[in-house]
Parts: sequence; structure tokens; C-alpha cells
Amino acid sequence: MSLPVADAKTVRRHVRGLVRSHTGLLTRTVLWFVLATVCGLVVPALLGRLVGEVEKGITTDQVDITVALIAGLLLLQGVFTRTARLQGARLGELVLADIREGFVRRVLTLPLRTVEKAGAGDLLTRSTRDVDSLSNAVRMGAPSILVASLSVGLTLVALVVTSPIMVLPCLIAVPLIVWSTRWYLTRAREAYLAEAATYSDLAQGLSETVTGARTVESLHRSGPRIRRTDEDVVRANGAERRTLFLRSVWFPLMDFGYVLPVAATLLFGGLFYIEGWVSLGEVTAATLYTRAVIDPLDELLGWLDELQVGDASLARLIGVKAEAGPESGSGRRPEGDRLAAEGVAYAYRTGHDVIEDVSLSVGAGERIAIVGPSGAGKSTLGRILAGIHEPRTGSVTLGGVPVHELPLEELRRHVALVTQEHHVFLGTVRENVALAAPDATDEQVTAALAAVAAEDWVRALPAGLDTELGTEENPVSPGQAQQLALARLVLADPHTLVLDEATSLLDPRAARDLERSLAGVLRGRTVIAIAHRLHTAHDADRVVVMEAGRITEQGAHDELVSAGGAYAGLWESWHGRGAAASPKSPAPSPSSDQPAH
Repeated sequence: MSLPVADAKTVRRHVRGLVRSHTGLLTRTVLWFVLATVCGLVVPALLGRLVGEVEKGITTDQVDITVALIAGLLLLQGVFTRTARLQGARLGELVLADIREGFVRRVLTLPLRTVEKAGAGDLLTRSTRDVDSLSNAVRMGAPSILVASLSVGLTLVALVVTSPIMVLPCLIAVPLIVWSTRWYLTRAREAYLAEAATYSDLAQGLSETVTGARTVESLHRSGPRIRRTDEDVVRANGAERRTLFLRSVWFPLMDFGYVLPVAATLLFGGLFYIEGWVSLGEVTAATLYTRAVIDPLDELLGWLDELQVGDASLARLIGVKAEAGPESGSGRRPEGDRLAAEGVAYAYRTGHDVIEDVSLSVGAGERIAIVGPSGAGKSTLGRILAGIHEPRTGSVTLGGVPVHELPLEELRRHVALVTQEHHVFLGTVRENVALAAPDATDEQVTAALAAVAAEDWVRALPAGLDTELGTEENPVSPGQAQQLALARLVLADPHTLVLDEATSLLDPRAARDLERSLAGVLRGRTVIAIAHRLHTAHDADRVVVMEAGRITEQGAHDELVSAGGAYAGLWESWHGRGAAASPKSPAPSPSSDQPAH
């Protein structure tokens, strides 16, 4: 599954909104460009007049004055052009910043299920290659197109003013230029979108192969992965060849269209002069104007190709919005903290349910441990309860409101998911922890770190809370990354926690110490723990056993052990291994006040 792409109408509406938000700067930029263009257009008129007066007879003083005027105008044109380009560059940077910030906002509102289905390749390509392509179009293309458009328009106006009849030879190239450009534009957008899609597939395949390199090697799947990459490269090459073919047809036709008007102007201008319809000065000025319009026209149409790349990139960047979660939801608010699943089924692939007919009600403040063999559907159920996956059938409600009717921000204030995958951002310890509460004080951040047993190693860092993490000087271990993630959870302060092996990267003794530290913090909250270490289940109020996507048992630890079912077998197996591995370690006390992790 790929993320959606905005249609042409949406892109145009988005561009108009960007233009309206920078009207003042755009107006000033256009004004400077107009002044620069006018200065340049006066020069051919002066040269044409000079040629006409030389024919009649002229003094050296008049020539000197004309040359001085031309030099002054060219100097002014340079000053105005420099100012205009600086203003245009500033405008381009502001517009690009708006686009980038908007893209980040849209990505952060994407439901996790959408990101997971789309894969990392598509999102990575949009945030790198598409942003770079758009950056070039906005920074360089937009100012250049503005200059070229004004130059072409004003030059044609000057040509009409100089001699209306001399406009006729220029029209001979119009059909060729218009037809070839329309032929190109009707095909370019689709071709560039297809090209970008092949890059997403290529990045996705490479990312999967590199990330799972050890698995690929251990299962002897190197051959299929190499073939997958080769196929992706072939498709990407084919897409590039398609866009190259369009350019190889359009560009030569345009080059011929540039030469034709100049030749026609000289030919017909000579005929018109012989007939006495125009003066020699008018022919000279018209030829210079015709030649002057070629360069900006070539630049304009050249950047038109770059704009097709930018248009495709912008469509992919703003297209992410189509998958963003609801901002307002149904307007209903949860009445209470009870989380309930009723008749839930879920499939990652159509026709292959990994969760079937699961019903589970979790009371406020209850601690539940979900256990079972690998592949039983424990993590999937946890994600469904946290509102990340939407069930294929059935419903999940929080306080009587379906979780998918709640805006994402509202849902996360009530329910938070902590998995075994954690990320440390490049920044200080304070910034990493305070992501969950940007206004948190140093005392609150320190208290959150203390709650997850991270205060000691943070205090030992060179600058304490101000230490930059993620650098070579201050690397963070997987266990410390997990503690930072749990500290964020403490600051986020949700009433319901879904913990999917949140302490899995810590050794058993450290994990047990961390859970003891968290016990006070989590007391009174609803905790749903996906458990592989069964001491978690021992401490829970209720144990839910899953097998093959269904709940087969549930009840208190002692009840299930006495029943002699699947859980009793798991407990006996785990407890036996634990005792053998650590004979001096005491068995967990049934009365210990531990959170369900």
C-alpha cells in the first residue's frame, strides 16, 4: 500500500494558499523584476533609434549620449535584478519552509496503521527525494519562472509598441511551440508520478533488506532479495527512460521553435523595409526584441520541465493529508475509563484473520496481563485496544465511545501504547523526555526519570539534563532508550497504558527493579501488559491467555494455575527455566504490588 497522491486541483489550491500567505513579499519581488525588465527593454529601443539616426546622419556627441544611457540602464538592470533575485530567494525559502512544516504536521497526524501499511520506503522517499526535488523547484525555479514570464510578456509588449507589423513573423513559431508543449504537459505529470513511485518501491525493498539482513542470511533468502532489488531497479530505469523520452521529443522541437522567429523576422523585416512599411531602425529593434525573448522563453519552458518534477513531488507531499486521522471526530467524549472490545476480528491480509471473535472488558484501574505463545495475536490485540489498528469486525470503545471516533490527540490523552521499539531523538535528555509534555519543568522531568530508575545514569552524564544524546560522545544503550520512553510515558500521564514488552531490552533483574520503581506511578491506572516474562502475569489482577488469535482462558494467576490448562503449562515451563537459571533468586511474592508489564 502506498500513501495517496493529491490530484492536480488540490495542488493548485494549495499553491494559491501559499501565494496568498506571502502576497506582500511576492508583490515587492514582482515590482523589482518589472523594473529590471523595463531597463533591459529600453536598450533595444535606443539601439534601434541609433541605427535609424545613423542612416540619416548623427553627431558623435549623440552617439556618446546614447551609449552612456545604455550603459546606465544596464547597470540599473543589474542592481534591480540582484535585488529582485534576493527577494525571490527569500520568498522561495519561506514557501519551502511552509511546505516542509506542513508535511511534518501531516505525517505526525497519520495513524500508525497507515504508516505500517505504507512501509518505510514510501514515506522515506517523500521526506527526502521529493522534498529535495521540490526544494530545487521552489528555490530556483519559482524566481526564474517569474523573471522569464515578465521578460517574455514585457518584451512582446515592447515589440508591439515598436512596430505592430513586425510581430507577424514571430507568430510563425507559435503553433509549433504550443502544440509540442501541450503534448509534453499532458504526459509529464503521470510519468513523473510513476517515476517517483518506483523510487519508493526501490527504497522500500532496500530498507527491508538492510534492516533484516541477518534474517535474510540465516534463511538463505539473499537470492530472492537481490532479484527483488534488480526488478525494482529495472522498473525505476524504465520510468526514467519514459520521462527522458518526453524531454528528448519536446526539447528539440522547442529549440527549432526558437530559431524560426529570428530568421523570419530578418527575412520579412527586409521585405517590409524594401516595401517601405518599416524603417531600418524598427527592423533592428524588432530583431533584437525577438532575439531577446528567446532566452527567457527557453528558461521559462526549461523550468516548466522542472516544475513537472516539483508538481509531482508537491502532490506526493500534500497527498499525505488524505490519510490523516480525523481532527474533530464525532464530538462525543468518553464517559468513564472502561476500555472494551466486543467481537473483534482483524487481518493484516484479506482472508487471513490473526484475531478472531475476541471480546474483552477492562475496568478502570485494572491490571491485565495478556500471555500466550508467539504468534498468538497478543501484540495485535494490544494495538487494537490502543486504537492503532481498526478491527475488521466488532468494536473497541473507551467510555462508551468507539476509539476511532476520537481525535488522535484526544485518544492519546486517555490511552498510550509503549512497545519494545524506542527512539532517542538527537537532542538533550530534557528535550527527549519532555516530548510528552513540552512545558514540563526540570523538576518534573527529573521526577519522571527517577520513576523509571534512570535518574542515576542521567545525573552521571557530562551535562546532566542538558547532555546531547545520540552523538558519538554520548551514545544511549537500548535499555536506556527504553527508560527514556517510559519517562515520557510518566509525563504524558494517560489513564490507560498498553505495554507491549516495554522492558524487554533490559535484563530480567533490571526489568524487575524498573517495574518496582514504576509501581507507585502506575498505581490506580489501567494497565494492559503484553507479557513474555510471566512474573508480569503473576502480579496482574487478571491473566488473559491467547492462542491462535482467540482468548482461551482468563482469570487470576492462582486460579489458572490450579485449573491445569494452557496457562498452567506456560507457568510451569517458565518458572522451571527461571529457577534453573537463577536458583538464588526468590520467587515473586503474590502480594507484591507490581504493574503489569
